[in-house]
Amino acid sequence: MKCGRSILCSIAWPTGRTLKCLTVVDDCTHQAVAIQPDRAISGSYVARILDRFKHERRLPKVIRSDNGKEFCGKAMLTWAHENGVALRFIEPGKPNQNAYVESFNGRLRDECLNELWFTSLAHARDLIEAWRTDYNEHRPKKDLGGLPPAIYAARLAARTASETS
Repeated sequence: MKCGRSILCSIAWPTGRTLKCLTVVDDCTHQAVAIQPDRAISGSYVARILDRFKHERRLPKVIRSDNGKEFCGKAMLTWAHENGVALRFIEPGKPNQNAYVESFNGRLRDECLNELWFTSLAHARDLIEAWRTDYNEHRPKKDLGGLPPAIYAARLAARTASETS
């Protein structure tokens, strides 16, 4: 399993500030594991979000991302080492090396971020989470045999569990 990267969203707040979103996408199941909107995203922020996953789901063996400072800094390198997760960075200027996440981020931007007006950070979080839930639970994916990502992930987990028993 591999995970995604952060994107800078050009969302204009009434104050003129921008909104950043950390997107974590599972390449295998195509699930949007998390979309974490905030005003700033640092390496320690990403590490805290990934630590939360340790309690909710297994950590991936590899995280593939761009070369953003939030992924290349000391906080992420330390976190990855302590958790046995390999960090793989795409080559600069080669977004096709992380094609599914880039496609997902484009869809997020087109269908959610550019279409909705956020009045506050809390409002943005609520609307973006609703979009993520709809994406995972109700949108069939041709690559997943016509299943939504959440159903595909559940079937894959059940199949894996029965094979290991």
